Amino acid sequence: MRYGRSAAPTPDSAPASKGVRSGRRRAQFGWRGRLLAVGVAALALPLTTAVVIPTVATATPVTHSVHRTPPGGYQELMVPSAMGPVKVQVQWAKRGGNAALLLLDGLRARDDRNAWSFETNAQQMFGNDNVTLVMPVGGQSSWYSDWESPSNTNGQKFTYKWETFLTQELPNFLANYGVSHSNWAVAGLSMSGPASLRLAAFHRDQFKYAASFSGPLNWNAPGMREAIRVMMLDAGRFNCDSMAAPWSPQWLRSDPMVFAPQLRGLPMFISAGSGIPDQRDNVSSPAGIFNTGTAMGLETIAMISSHAFQARLDSLGIPAAYDFPATGTHIWLNWQDELAKARLGILSALHA
Repeated sequence: MRYGRSAAPTPDSAPASKGVRSGRRRAQFGWRGRLLAVGVAALALPLTTAVVIPTVATATPVTHSVHRTPPGGYQELMVPSAMGPVKVQVQWAKRGGNAALLLLDGLRARDDRNAWSFETNAQQMFGNDNVTLVMPVGGQSSWYSDWESPSNTNGQKFTYKWETFLTQELPNFLANYGVSHSNWAVAGLSMSGPASLRLAAFHRDQFKYAASFSGPLNWNAPGMREAIRVMMLDAGRFNCDSMAAPWSPQWLRSDPMVFAPQLRGLPMFISAGSGIPDQRDNVSSPAGIFNTGTAMGLETIAMISSHAFQARLDSLGIPAAYDFPATGTHIWLNWQDELAKARLGILSALHA
């Protein structure tokens, strides 16, 4: 069993019902003791997230701006990019507003569906709000960054350019549908937690709010790079060095502890559970007990990492909203709850 695999989505294009979804929400865990041991040594990394298949989705791109559903409706777009066409799931703002919330996936992002759309109730949560949900598909092990070269350990045929896509190609495309270039929020879990903060830090003209749930927020902690290397090899055989050379400017640029000063004045939400299980965890079978044990360890590391980042922001006099629940392990139900807690802040920052 491999850690971080999402449940398969329903065939229907709409989100699964709560009853059906609840049986599939829990991520499956793996990486066994070797990866958890590396992460614990780093004391800062939630080795994480849901979803499995690599690369960008392929299909016939939408070449003209057509709202095929009314305001509040759901639509799937194929957006041209330097990486090839990228599938993007969209739920349009309820009253035709220009605000957007970018929901980023986890380390094992699959190429058919963004896990926020079927592992959580995010679409229902924002269904009556005047904000467009934007859920890009793909990007396994990408950290949503612009890589230096294609991965040379898995035969990747193109270079990941996710930051360019999310900050240039995608907003330019959605502008044709009435989405503003300059009224976005971004939220992510685990792999996409630091990515959310990085995108907002370096693209303040686009993002007005950022949230990180269980994110590894200290990339230069002892053992961190090798922990990330192991994770990426396990999730699609991607080479960490192809993303950024060791301790290069590109690597340092990805570390929230380094770019933290650039977050000044940005509304933020930072959260992680305590690692203590509760009623949301499955301990009804040997597999469930094993998975919950893994989730406990990973979320404990996430909590330490997020507290370290809080101390860094405090030292700079930069405020943020924090949530460190007394219970909570590394599962989608907890990230769904954290998104709900961030919702009002998101809507306020976007005037939505």
